[in-house]
Amino acid sequence: MKPLVFWTLFCAASCLPDMQVPVVLGHDSQAEPRSWPLVRRLPSADATQAAAADARYLYAVSNKRVVVYDRQSEQQVMISEGDAMHLNSAFVHDQRVFCAHSNYPRQPEQSEIRVFDPETGKLEIFHDFGESEGSLTWAIFDRGHWWCHFAFYGAENSRSYLAKFDAEWQELDRWTIPEAVVRQLGKYSLSGGVWHGEDLLVTGHDDPILFRLQLPQEGSQLVYIGQDTAPVTGQGIAIDPTTGGLVGIQRRARQIVLTDRPQ
Repeated sequence: MKPLVFWTLFCAASCLPDMQVPVVLGHDSQAEPRSWPLVRRLPSADATQAAAADARYLYAVSNKRVVVYDRQSEQQVMISEGDAMHLNSAFVHDQRVFCAHSNYPRQPEQSEIRVFDPETGKLEIFHDFGESEGSLTWAIFDRGHWWCHFAFYGAENSRSYLAKFDAEWQELDRWTIPEAVVRQLGKYSLSGGVWHGEDLLVTGHDDPILFRLQLPQEGSQLVYIGQDTAPVTGQGIAIDPTTGGLVGIQRRARQIVLTDRPQ
């Protein structure tokens, strides 16, 4: 384009204040925020760490136990049997509930995955990481692998990381948390996480926010996509297989919370 023609077009455009100029989003652009609508609340004194669901039951998780509620009647039907010190997340897989477990705040850090079987009522060790680098806060099985988050707190919370394991518990890869997320966590770390399509939805300690992350094409830090709002106050979350929404908790209110799909 000739300079004179370019200048004429530029001046003409600058005289149109209402003119909408298209914006091309780059790699660092964030997705539009969504909201996860509230569908249902269920009071539970044990809704302090996490919640999960299947077609028949709702599960509330506290530090030391898993409590089972009938999904339709909302009546308590079972309490787990077995010792626990610090259960965290809850994830239903193969008709059992898998919970991250650690000895937090003791040192040295030790982490396990414990499994609760609704058929027997037993809460038992599924996998023992032994002395761990960080405290396990959530663990899920998806896409043929285990995805486990190990947390650090206080001034060290930027050291928190997501690790990917194969079926023999060999670590295949690990990624740290984006700085944009760490800045919003205060002295805490990530308390829950689930895969939702290509997004990894993660929660902090007590805010009604779902951070949307993705695996990077290269590098060792997860990619921050954006964040959604949800009626859960951080802590452990799970996918509700009945609605496609989420199940989580309102910790202060001691409630299991179910949401619909995002809007």
